[in-house]
Amino acid sequence: MNNDDLFICIDHVGLAVPDLDEAVKFHAETFGWRELHREVNEEQGVAEAMLGTGEQGEENAKIQLLAPLRPDSAIGKFLDRNGQGIQQLAYRVKDLDKVSEVLRARGMRLLYPEAKRGTAGSRINFVHPKDARGVLLELVEPAVDPDH
Repeated sequence: MNNDDLFICIDHVGLAVPDLDEAVKFHAETFGWRELHREVNEEQGVAEAMLGTGEQGEENAKIQLLAPLRPDSAIGKFLDRNGQGIQQLAYRVKDLDKVSEVLRARGMRLLYPEAKRGTAGSRINFVHPKDARGVLLELVEPAVDPDH
């Protein structure tokens, strides 16, 4: 990785789904993905499962399945507007604060003034889709110890 690079790689693609268990079963039985991690994020109103082709912590890209805990959550509203499908693209970063500063200086709006807690203790923020040509971009700084 070049010191000037903002991003390490694509971390995951987030898919909005109405039923987490059904979606995990579908992706496992149909495509051979394995569930690497599952948790509930009450603050964001979402139940999520991270699926991959390797073990948690490997550099492989993953699929994140996101099901709403309540209809007024971001995922609930997304499903109501669009139905299930790709909700966001996530880029892995080494230093979220630095990347956020650079992107703001380049005119990008981030959804949160400060990083929020993401999956498995990661730090996250999002680039507003209107500034990223219609794509909700998640910025993910993995936890130092993903098993916390």
